[in-house]
Amino acid sequence: MVRAMIFSSDNWAGACEPVLAALLDAGRAGPAPAYGADEVTKRLERRFSDLFERDVAVLLVATGTAANALSLAALAPPWGAVVAHEEAHVAADECGAPEFFTGARLLRWPARRGKFAPEDLARRLADAPRGLHQGELSALSISSPNEYGLVWTSQETRAIAEVAKAHGLALHLDGARFANALARLGCTPAEATWKAGVDVMSFGGTKGGCLMAEAIVAFDPSLRDKLAYLRKRGAQLVSKHRLISAQFEAWLADGLWLRLAAHANAMAEDLAWALTAAPDVRLAWEPEANEVFAFMSEATAARLRAGGAHFYDWSTAALAGEDAPRDGEKLWRFVTSFATRPEDVAGIAALV
Repeated sequence: MVRAMIFSSDNWAGACEPVLAALLDAGRAGPAPAYGADEVTKRLERRFSDLFERDVAVLLVATGTAANALSLAALAPPWGAVVAHEEAHVAADECGAPEFFTGARLLRWPARRGKFAPEDLARRLADAPRGLHQGELSALSISSPNEYGLVWTSQETRAIAEVAKAHGLALHLDGARFANALARLGCTPAEATWKAGVDVMSFGGTKGGCLMAEAIVAFDPSLRDKLAYLRKRGAQLVSKHRLISAQFEAWLADGLWLRLAAHANAMAEDLAWALTAAPDVRLAWEPEANEVFAFMSEATAARLRAGGAHFYDWSTAALAGEDAPRDGEKLWRFVTSFATRPEDVAGIAALV
């Protein structure tokens, strides 16, 4: 029987043991106030402020789509416009939820490998039509790691934030895999976010080892009430709130979230080496977090899949020149997780 090697996405993985244990403990602890008035949630909110070295507004939700859409709704009015890369998750994979909850237009702009260059963004913003007919440019949304597995350094984030703010746009960070980005960067959460100009972020726990735990983090606490109303209206105020809070609390305790992310990143590096052992496979670029992008033929991909490997083909819309696939090649994405085992990587190595 062929053993499955799961590299489709880190949201295929289950949950880590400390999170599962904390969830059971919270479920067995008896009654507690609902809708976030419980002690576990209050404790977690203080934990987030400690984590980011300042008072922040934290609102828990069940999905990353909700975190992104409601974050943007706090930054952009219904007559506004939000700029994102054309391959960004908010633009390509959320079924219009950001537009639905904001009422704003979502402008999908191209950029090499999914990362805006400050000078190109400045030119586009300067040239973008403004006024009653076009809407008010309100926010820029970036992802780290982005849809091509690349991490925004603090310096890169600061440079893009300065451009955005010079043109009146707030900066949103889609941090569905923020733990993986931070494990790569080696800096503090504060240095990667508000100190670099981020205004609101989506802080993901689900892909990193939680069951269902996402957070909206606003670095301006005055947004707390606005986000609270948006969350309730968006059907994301979970009544047994402590069950989300308990997941986050266990995941963040003693740096577990970063250790799990570092493991996933290390597995991606090992996987990259394994793939490049094949003469007909080449890396698109070195992995920066827990995603590996490789060029190979359909036949090679079919051989890997026949051997039990699960992974996806990927868009090349943001690739050109030396980044582009060669004749007979396609771009494929492999994602590792906190649960990826060395034997999974070894299985790929044996197949190639």
